[in-house]
Amino acid sequence: MVSLLAVVMGGGAAFAQVSESPELATLIKNEGLNNSKIEELSQFITDYLGSRLTASQQKRRAENLVVGKLGELGLSNPRAEFAYEFPRGGWDVVKTYAAMTSPYYCAFTVNPKAWSGSTKGLVKGECIVFDVNTKEDLEKYRGNIAGKILLMPATQTYTVSFEPLASRYTEEELEELTRDNRISRLYTSSSANRNAYTTISAAEREARQELQRLTNELLAKERPLCIVNGRGTFNVVSGTGVSYKVGDPEPTPEVMMPIEDHGRMVRLIQSGHKVEMEVELINKFTNDQEVHNVYAEIPGTDPKLKDEIVLIGAHLDSWHGGTGAADNGSGVITMIEAMRILKAVGVKPKRTIRIALWGGEEQGLYGSRGYLERYLYKDQQKLPGFDKFALYLNMDNGSGRFRGIYLEGNDAAFPFFEAWMKYIEPLGFNYLTPRTTGSTDHVSFNRVGLPAYQFIQDDLEYFRTYHTIMDTYERLLPGDLTLDATMVAWLAICAANDPGRIPLKPTATTAPRN
Repeated sequence: MVSLLAVVMGGGAAFAQVSESPELATLIKNEGLNNSKIEELSQFITDYLGSRLTASQQKRRAENLVVGKLGELGLSNPRAEFAYEFPRGGWDVVKTYAAMTSPYYCAFTVNPKAWSGSTKGLVKGECIVFDVNTKEDLEKYRGNIAGKILLMPATQTYTVSFEPLASRYTEEELEELTRDNRISRLYTSSSANRNAYTTISAAEREARQELQRLTNELLAKERPLCIVNGRGTFNVVSGTGVSYKVGDPEPTPEVMMPIEDHGRMVRLIQSGHKVEMEVELINKFTNDQEVHNVYAEIPGTDPKLKDEIVLIGAHLDSWHGGTGAADNGSGVITMIEAMRILKAVGVKPKRTIRIALWGGEEQGLYGSRGYLERYLYKDQQKLPGFDKFALYLNMDNGSGRFRGIYLEGNDAAFPFFEAWMKYIEPLGFNYLTPRTTGSTDHVSFNRVGLPAYQFIQDDLEYFRTYHTIMDTYERLLPGDLTLDATMVAWLAICAANDPGRIPLKPTATTAPRN
């Protein structure tokens, strides 16, 4: 029977899955819950490191400091390593100031768009609303842009919400998550699927692209003093970037502004009042076209298994407005603390446990993709590390408590987590779901069938604050992070010592383990 199961599911399932001992569970829980260093790490990652935009000098500083911190914890081979080329290059904020000066003075909270240009010192000018939907609209502005400050149409409107600012999963919601949603797809009609999305014709798409090209050409030629975009509410500005690569002309200075301030100026202009602003933006470009990851290990000790890798990770990069606390300092803090716990209790894992703190996640999973292509899988070919990859656990949903894990449609993973979760169920880790979740670094590995998973987490106020200037230390919930780190430490050592490995999820590009 065992041999048949091994043939059907791959060699990783040829062993009964086992949990580590209750004695080790007690040691890990005592260290994680009673000797937590979450508060110290939280201040270090947010207040001290600051923002960590990909390839910025701030990010390079953070990498060096984190490597030092991992070394202080006694982890092996802490290092920052090249992962992927990054054509945008480095970009850092030096100074940001913006205010309305007429019809009266009011200083505004703004955030420059990443990779946008600098003003020529403190510039002052009249504001105009730049609302272009057709080529004819564009012609109205020709010859009237130079020396002006352009207010772009707001991309967001405010609606009063009667929902709580922060929330946790209810038991009913968690139970629903455990149901296999592959079933529901069988009963969704193709017509319903077609109607769920608004499609545009190729001609419409080409027309939009042509209008955007002509708009960009006009802005580049006439050079407004600054472009102001409205997005974000309650005086909280979001972070995003402009299209740029090293060698391009420096883009027009561009800022994001909350819709309340943006809307005030637009309404004043539309009611016939002259609105003027003064702006000073100093942004520094550097020719640093590399994404780096940070790594460290607890080496494996079993002669046959020590080269196999249990990977835990989160992305170290952030946007530039806040200090990247929930997104994704929370994940970095949790994974570093998990490694500290394991080191503190003196584990000697059979497989190597490696922490990976990714770069470039926000711009397209650059760091995790780089790891995959360097060590595991590239150009439709398995690399030597592919068959040594045991598991990846990722955290990137803010500061909320772990309630379980998404198993990405890999039914063969259930027996492993059912065995491993035995001693962390009392901490609240109770739910396994076959469902998938996306948009972060585990996707790089999962797409080629490797066992890589993200946790089910309480949302708290994540989507209210991420990618904004409000993503700071205050968004962290130390109690939840303490529990999360303890759970990660336990799952990592269980995976490192289990006689079996989670089988690959069959995909179009990979075959099951053999």
